[in-house]
Amino acid sequence: MADATDDAWQGLWVTQQAGQLTGAIWVQRLPMKFAQLWLPKAEGPKVDTLLRAAHQWVKKQDIRLCHVVLSPEATFSETVLLDHGMQRLACLQHLIGSSDQRLWVKQPASLSLMAFNELSNAEQLALLAAVGHDSLDSRALREILSVQELLAGFYQQDPQAPQHWYAVGYRGVIVGVLLLAPHAATGRWELMLMGLKPEWRGQGLGRALLNKALYLAQQAGAREVTLAVDAVNLPAKRLYQQAGFMRYTQQRLFAWKGNADRR
Repeated sequence: MADATDDAWQGLWVTQQAGQLTGAIWVQRLPMKFAQLWLPKAEGPKVDTLLRAAHQWVKKQDIRLCHVVLSPEATFSETVLLDHGMQRLACLQHLIGSSDQRLWVKQPASLSLMAFNELSNAEQLALLAAVGHDSLDSRALREILSVQELLAGFYQQDPQAPQHWYAVGYRGVIVGVLLLAPHAATGRWELMLMGLKPEWRGQGLGRALLNKALYLAQQAGAREVTLAVDAVNLPAKRLYQQAGFMRYTQQRLFAWKGNADRR
């Protein structure tokens, strides 16, 4: 915060009364024409004024998407956000599990892993588009963002990318994707994305792929694995629960769509 440039504060709006600061809202620019909204600490009579100012500013900027995160402790009402033109993106449940757990599989599938960067850029995008087809995870976000933007977002989240990213093979063809990210600060690994093409779902491959992800994390010395799953994705939640994953927090995501061109 303290070392932010003057340009970074262009999206800062404040209210004052008798020379005293009574409220503030900040639109923080992020890479790739994205932004994050930081809300006032509490709702009050000036909140509507601040939200209107921030929304109008976003619409005039080269911003694709401005999102806000509500944690379980947030006192801010989502109704206020919806009244000011935000749309629900997702309710993400953050889970944590032990890397030594394994799911029972009737007939263990012989899955192979190929380095993700061995695929051409076009092949990478096609694979991500395929595993995202009919996915229950973050549907609203997928409708807004292009596959290129989603891939770039994964790169933003993982400093080591694509070192632990894989295309998943089965019976000689690529059937899915597995993106893992080690976090040195916590010693945990994150399961960023695990997905199968639609024609390969429902055959037990998801169970085998989760086992492989847990094995890779365990072999690297990570005792715990974290992930985020959309609250509406009941099949995925059941799978993770069967593998011993437990929820440790939850986030509700909302956003304004900006006027910047889609990449």
